[in-house]
Amino acid sequence: MKSTFGALVIVAGFCGILSFAFLATSLGSDYWYIIEMNPMNATDSEDISSHSGLWSINEGGKMHADSIDSFTANYSRYSETEQRLLKMHSAIVVVLPLSLVLLLFGGICGLVSSLARSPLLLTGTATYFFICSLLTLCGTTLYIIYSYQALAETEKQVGKEGLAYVHTSFGWSLALAWLSYGLELLTGALLLFAAQIAKQQQSIPTLA
Repeated sequence: MKSTFGALVIVAGFCGILSFAFLATSLGSDYWYIIEMNPMNATDSEDISSHSGLWSINEGGKMHADSIDSFTANYSRYSETEQRLLKMHSAIVVVLPLSLVLLLFGGICGLVSSLARSPLLLTGTATYFFICSLLTLCGTTLYIIYSYQALAETEKQVGKEGLAYVHTSFGWSLALAWLSYGLELLTGALLLFAAQIAKQQQSIPTLA
C-alpha cells in the first residue's frame, strides 16, 4: 500500500508539473486563433494571414504587441457589442494567468501534503487543483465564445462576401490550455485517491 501511495503522488506531481508547463506555454504563445486569408487577387508572395495570442497579433510576420489591450481601451469609442467583447477579453486575461499562479502554489501544497501523508492536506490540495481546473475551463471556454462573437461581429460589419476567402481556426496554444485543464483534473483525482490510501494506512494501527 505504501508503494501505491508513493506511485500516486509521483504521478500526480508529474501531471501537475505538466499542467503548469502546458498552461504557461499556452499563455506565452500566440497561436490561440489563426486567420488565413486567400483572396483571388493575392500573389503567392503576399502573406496576409495572421495568428493571435491573448495579448498580441502577428500579421504577415509582424508582431503587434499592443494590438489587444482591453484594459486601456477607450470604451466610449466602441459599440455596445464591442464593449462586451472587450470586457470578455479582460476577464480571459485575468482568469487564465490567475489559474497559472494558483497552479504554482498548488504544486507546493501538493509536495508538503505528500511528505506529511496527511489525508486532510491531500484532500484540500486535490480540491485546490479542482478549483484551478475550473478557472482554466472558464478561461478557455470564454475565449472560444469571445472568438465566435468577434467573428460574428466582423461578419456584420463586412458582410459574408468580405469573409468569403477567410478561414479561421483555433491553434495549438488553445489545445495546450485544454490539455492543462485535463491534467489539473487528473492531478486532483490522483491526490484524492492518495488521501484515501493515507487515511487507510493511519487507521490500520488503531484497528489492530
